[in-house]
Amino acid sequence: MTAASHPALWPSPWPAEDGGPLRRQVPHGTTGLGLLDGDELEVASRFAIASTMPVLREPGEVYLLGHSGGEDAVSWVEQLHPHTLEPLRRSPDLPGGPVWPGGMAAHANGSLYVVFGRHAHRLSSDLHVLATVELPRNRPYNSFVVLPDGCLAMKDFGGARPGMPDGDGLGDTELLVLEPEALRIVGRCTLPELSIARLSADGDDIYVVGDTSLMRIRWSGTSLTLDEAFRPVYRTIDGQTYGWDAVLADSAAWFLDNGAGSDRYAGSFRGLGISAAPLHLVRVGLADGAVQLTEICGLPNGLIANPPAIDAQRRIAVGYDSSNGVVAAFRFDERGVTEQLWSKELLQAAHPLLFPDTGELVMFDFDVDRSAEQVVVLNIETGAELARADTGSPVQSVVFGGVGWGRDLYLCSFATVSRVSVRAPQP
Repeated sequence: MTAASHPALWPSPWPAEDGGPLRRQVPHGTTGLGLLDGDELEVASRFAIASTMPVLREPGEVYLLGHSGGEDAVSWVEQLHPHTLEPLRRSPDLPGGPVWPGGMAAHANGSLYVVFGRHAHRLSSDLHVLATVELPRNRPYNSFVVLPDGCLAMKDFGGARPGMPDGDGLGDTELLVLEPEALRIVGRCTLPELSIARLSADGDDIYVVGDTSLMRIRWSGTSLTLDEAFRPVYRTIDGQTYGWDAVLADSAAWFLDNGAGSDRYAGSFRGLGISAAPLHLVRVGLADGAVQLTEICGLPNGLIANPPAIDAQRRIAVGYDSSNGVVAAFRFDERGVTEQLWSKELLQAAHPLLFPDTGELVMFDFDVDRSAEQVVVLNIETGAELARADTGSPVQSVVFGGVGWGRDLYLCSFATVSRVSVRAPQP
């Protein structure tokens, strides 16, 4: 199953975070930006507090998830004008709980689903609430994945949060499956370690990056079963800290480690890493559990909070260090990374976007001196910069973007939402 053929997501270019549960960060059924010499990026932006992610449904239907702060936070969804970004309608405030960015998806059944705090919600396309459920643990649930049968899989977040640098003391994670009609819990499984990363899934196999290992859980349609024979340990070096979200591609799970310190975010991640070991691109083979660690830049005190970009077609993996401000690309084969292709200085932190047809990679660069976030389009094979523009955000984005219907992007940060489109040179 590819992200573009997921049977339970709405058939739009971007129906869920990272494009779908494989987290390949590629669009569905649309082409790349196709930047040519002289093309420029045009940006429309507006203030939008604590925006987390856009998702798209029917042509012209753009939805934005946002939330408030604190231990009793609420979330909401706005439908945006696809060009001006002005709100066309807004949901009621949705009950939440302890704050950590949640998630949203456009389901094949026509509904929008939101998971934030300790609540899950089902909304109509015109943003009326159809169902709400309180989730079992008084922790934030950091989003969800939609499984092929339409059920929603989610788990609690076990990491440090602002004001709670040591977490909440619970030493495990509970995976839940909810049916999509009334949001009843139809599957539960307690996992033996904390997990900070968001879930990934390939079919009915759900992957959880734990504090020290990668875990696989199978959904049977009625129950969850932890694969006891598959628990490869990736955290093997002194000073190394936990991994974040995994991309499932080329028979492997790919993610970045050294996530400790993300709760210290202060408008950017620059210089905030606390991991003594260098930051790594981690590859775990899904057949044999073999683990490979590849240093991004070799510097200590690295930090990330998001996934790498994996171009399975070209067999190129791109990782980054958001504290030291380095992005690096690597060639890989069926066994793993074989060589470094390029490296460059970019203060990149948000989820990348990838266009496999054109080889365009969308990343970011935060200008600390100007307090200005920039979107940067790179050639994934060479690292050459194809275009760059200010997004309008005064803070570094550490959250999600999405791909529009035609040579455009929707991006957000904790301060703004932006639309980036291609402007051809004037004759």
